[in-house]
Amino acid sequence: MTTSSLLLLVADGRFPAGAHAHSGGLEAAVAAGRVTDLATLEAFLAGRLATAGLVGAAFAAAAHRAVTSGSAVRGSTLALLDAELDARTAAPALRAVSRRQGRALLRAGRAIWPEASFDDLPATPGGAHQPLVLGLLCAAAGLSRAETATVAVHGTVTGAASAAVRLLGLDPYRVQALLVGLAGRCDGIAAAAARAADDPPERLPAAAAPLADIHAEAHATWEVRLFAS
Repeated sequence: MTTSSLLLLVADGRFPAGAHAHSGGLEAAVAAGRVTDLATLEAFLAGRLATAGLVGAAFAAAAHRAVTSGSAVRGSTLALLDAELDARTAAPALRAVSRRQGRALLRAGRAIWPEASFDDLPATPGGAHQPLVLGLLCAAAGLSRAETATVAVHGTVTGAASAAVRLLGLDPYRVQALLVGLAGRCDGIAAAAARAADDPPERLPAAAAPLADIHAEAHATWEVRLFAS
């Protein structure tokens, strides 16, 4: 199987990592009346790209670099990356979601690439953050650092866009057209994230979205919800 095929498989929303159960914060934004149509969905996705998209992709690329650089201290580097990403995730609900998604992705990774270096991930309570697991999984698949960042950015917008069709009843063709329109911005964010991975963990991007943090904490208290986050 070629690297291009593996890139498509890993980025596919049907990859068995549980991503379909999460809306990327969109469900709470819809309930708050902040996303109501295609225009507000586009603004929401652009905001996610500039914040969670950039941060997650940079940490995924940095984790990829840690395990492909031949460093003898990659375990400690991954532990530091996990701690730095934890510090950048202000909402406890989002920290829990990231680790939960990391566990799901890790199960898939171990089943598909049992020889990969997943044991280098830090043994933190709840498991490693999802971007770190993604970085190791992409390395195991033979993807490059830039491709790893692309997969991370892709997941940031496609999951929320798919959730919008279910939550708002939007025309799926127009939602896909919206994603095509954002493709250039996705590529730019992925390229910036891949470059940032050369920096030490403490200097990686720290873009924040306080309103998304507030929405996540509120969403976690709901007794009835369509998505886990």
